[in-house]
Amino acid sequence: MVQSYLRHGPTEAFGIVCSSSSNSHYDGKLAYVPALEDVLVWDVKRGQMLSMWHETGHRAEVTCILRSPQKDVFAVGYADGSIRLWSASSNSVIATFNGHKKSVTALAFDESGTRLASGSQDTDLILWDVVGEAGLYRLRGHRDQITAIRFVRPLAESAPSSSTGTAPGFLLTTSKDTFLKVWDLQTQHCIQTVVAHRSEVWTMDLNPEQDLVFTGSGEGELKAWKIDHEALAQGLRETDTGGVTKFVHPASALPLASSHRVAQISFHPHKPYLAVQSHDKSVEVFRIRTEDEVKKKQARRRRRAKEKELEKKNKKKGEDAPADVHNEAEQDEKDVELADLFTPYLIVRASGKVRSFGFGDEEAGGKGNAQLFVALANNALEVYNIPPPAKTKDTPPEATRLFSVDLPGHRTDVRTLCLSSDDALLASASNGSLKIWNMKTTACIRTMDCGYAICSTFLPGDRQIAVGTKSGEILIYDIASSSLVDTVQAHTATVWSIHVRPDEQGLVSGSADKDVKFWEFEKKPANGDNPRSTSLLTLVHIRTLKMTDDVLSVRYSPNGKLLAVALLDSTVKVFYQDTLKFFLSLYGHKLPVLAMDISADSKLIVTCSADKNVKIWGLDFGDCHKSLFAHDESVMQVAFERTDTREGDAKVSHCFWTVGKDKMVKYWDGDKFENIQKLEGHHGEVWALAVSHHGKFVVTGSHDKSIRVWEKLDEPLFLEEERERELEALYETGIADALNRADAPMGSGAADADPNDAAAASTGAEASAVTKQTTETLMAGERIMEALELADGELAAQREYLEARAKGGLAESVAPPPRHPVLAAYDLEPEGYVLHVVERVPATALYDALLVLPFGKVVSLMGHLNVWAQKEWNIVLTSRIIFFLLKTHHHQIVANRVMRTALIPLRRHLRAGLRRQKDALGYNLAALRFLQRQTDARRTAEFFEAEAGRAEDVSEEAVRARIAEGRKRKRVSIKA
Repeated sequence: MVQSYLRHGPTEAFGIVCSSSSNSHYDGKLAYVPALEDVLVWDVKRGQMLSMWHETGHRAEVTCILRSPQKDVFAVGYADGSIRLWSASSNSVIATFNGHKKSVTALAFDESGTRLASGSQDTDLILWDVVGEAGLYRLRGHRDQITAIRFVRPLAESAPSSSTGTAPGFLLTTSKDTFLKVWDLQTQHCIQTVVAHRSEVWTMDLNPEQDLVFTGSGEGELKAWKIDHEALAQGLRETDTGGVTKFVHPASALPLASSHRVAQISFHPHKPYLAVQSHDKSVEVFRIRTEDEVKKKQARRRRRAKEKELEKKNKKKGEDAPADVHNEAEQDEKDVELADLFTPYLIVRASGKVRSFGFGDEEAGGKGNAQLFVALANNALEVYNIPPPAKTKDTPPEATRLFSVDLPGHRTDVRTLCLSSDDALLASASNGSLKIWNMKTTACIRTMDCGYAICSTFLPGDRQIAVGTKSGEILIYDIASSSLVDTVQAHTATVWSIHVRPDEQGLVSGSADKDVKFWEFEKKPANGDNPRSTSLLTLVHIRTLKMTDDVLSVRYSPNGKLLAVALLDSTVKVFYQDTLKFFLSLYGHKLPVLAMDISADSKLIVTCSADKNVKIWGLDFGDCHKSLFAHDESVMQVAFERTDTREGDAKVSHCFWTVGKDKMVKYWDGDKFENIQKLEGHHGEVWALAVSHHGKFVVTGSHDKSIRVWEKLDEPLFLEEERERELEALYETGIADALNRADAPMGSGAADADPNDAAAASTGAEASAVTKQTTETLMAGERIMEALELADGELAAQREYLEARAKGGLAESVAPPPRHPVLAAYDLEPEGYVLHVVERVPATALYDALLVLPFGKVVSLMGHLNVWAQKEWNIVLTSRIIFFLLKTHHHQIVANRVMRTALIPLRRHLRAGLRRQKDALGYNLAALRFLQRQTDARRTAEFFEAEAGRAEDVSEEAVRARIAEGRKRKRVSIKA
């Protein structure tokens, strides 16, 4: 009989406040921050997580977050090149865009939120239609990762009177290839390329007036550029000198306090502030002066210049100097220098390395205060208050920290985990802090300071925790009082491992100082004056076992008879626990054993090593049962699964868990030496592992600062099926990757094709269609093909029956052929069933799914489209599919005479259907305008009645003017 196992699945991921993979967004109250593959929404003031945006099965990291002008919508870019539009109110995905081959690095919405531009590590720039949920076009030109994108509003007069096609506008993009590019979205071409800096351009921002662009480089330069809107309105023209008009002109450079890489530049949405981050731990804030302030400063400068000149005149008695000064003063008056406009205001110094920052969208704090939100690279968030400029210069302005969110996560890697005996509490420790988590709610209930923690364990009674540190101390913490109750100077070097004896009367510790020390627990009252107070455990050293090399791991056998000690010389020595007499030496690993565990029946010992192997040994003779190549990197921890208490008298489990630096968690059968399951989820090296005492779940801790729970499900798992599923997934991704070759021309994949010609052809087009095949689009294409085959078969059977009846070959009593069971179940006609299948394909995947269809199926689909147009079924979808197919298969359709007979009735039916839709829309719009006029008239009448009793001007013009004035006032008050 085939053995089945129970599948484990991810159920919880916690311990993350904010990961450093992406930027964050702050709206004045809520912070939208990346948390590896999820987005978290924090109420920063209360330090409370309000929601988690998680899509089941999606594991790519978040790399970019942007809020749309339609406030409820957020665009989130991922490391796999996909972009998801999330609804903040429903915490659900609205649409998924697939077009990039590598991670998304920059996003920008236009001012209405209907178009989205995305840039990626694959150097492509893609424009998406948010409403139509489709890719408009792909723009190529940059030679390296795109770092920033901004839409530039065209002036009103630059738009044509009857615009067709895409809405006009311009895009600014910067890239690591040192270029700043200007793109015309009307012609879909780059109209200017500026070599912005000598090194990579890391960031860019536009001021709210859209006439100044700031770019920041890897060398710490901050440059300003002026946008010539008049030239943009006129388009590309030849200048008098024979060159082409330039739209972006260099203005000047702004000096910064530090010369590190300029990581981010941001203008405040409605206050005169510019913030620049060019240092790891600080953000420099510039204040934008008003014209009056600049003029005053210039007047002071002229006055000082005159005074200096008078001094020179008195000394040298020169004649020509005053005229120069006068000219200089005049020049000053004409030109307002950028250094005068942007003045250094204050520096916000954060408590850790800054990953990204942002100003609050909404007005908060009142009295002219602005808020600066900072997401730190060490898993914390902070909000600083920027005070308004003071009247006097006596006290320089200082930023004060308003809020911070740091308790629900570790600042550094989670190095060790341990569970209480009832699995209710989890302790996690890192360099600097020890945290206690409630396993039911995953809430952090205690945080205590500690040194660099390496290993930990709950002491008997689950009231205290012992932590071994890098400095050689064993720290004992009391959970109830959140306090350090004892510090034991146990060793002179790192304590690599501690383990409680099975009889719970003592523990053993192993250290890099080559000692294995044995400790007994001694109870002492917590309060010496009150003998009835709860007793605390302390450690008493009883004996020491000296080893020949550093001790990396120590383990008691569950039956209490043996002690295993792993050494730096790659061997494991096994001793009798009571006499410390040598019993076995386990030799075979090529690199040191980092961890080990002994099965509950004390028959097997499993060791994991830095040589990427796991070895299973018998504890009776010390023979190696099997050596498994377990991970692609060092295997960090190993632990046997405990027997599941739900199974009653089940036999002792020989299944075990391993975690490694390859980010994987793996589940193995120690008797059959098979890998049962691979669990992906962590985004960094997995350091720590803790197994449930009741066999229900396993907890892992990682370099990505997350703690993940993998729970045993009731779903059975068969090894053959699991291997088949892995191979299928590999095969499907292989097909998708082959279809996504970088726009290779026809024939370039052939064995005798010249790769140079293929490369030249693929770099030719600057604008191209947005396509990317994924397993979803391939499956959608297959579903459409199946539906077409089913419908065509059904129609052919019906046609055959009718022809036979017409010829008289069939008697009247012969029944028509039975309907296909699928059509009968849905109660649909064949054409209706095809439409039903096509409608269920997501709008974003529709075009890619249609590309999968062979031309024979396209001809078949055209026939169904004709019926849909005739019956006016989903005219919008029908039109989209027809136009896409005509554009894609234009040459074959033109060359094929048979298609003419299908296309002429299709054109007639579609035009008639679209005309009817247009008439209905026009009628509804006219009705809505009529309702609007009625409402305005009613408001005017109400004002007339209100004003009738007063002796004022109550003419209709005066009332309308007052209504308009009221509206203006309202708008101003909302902004404020």
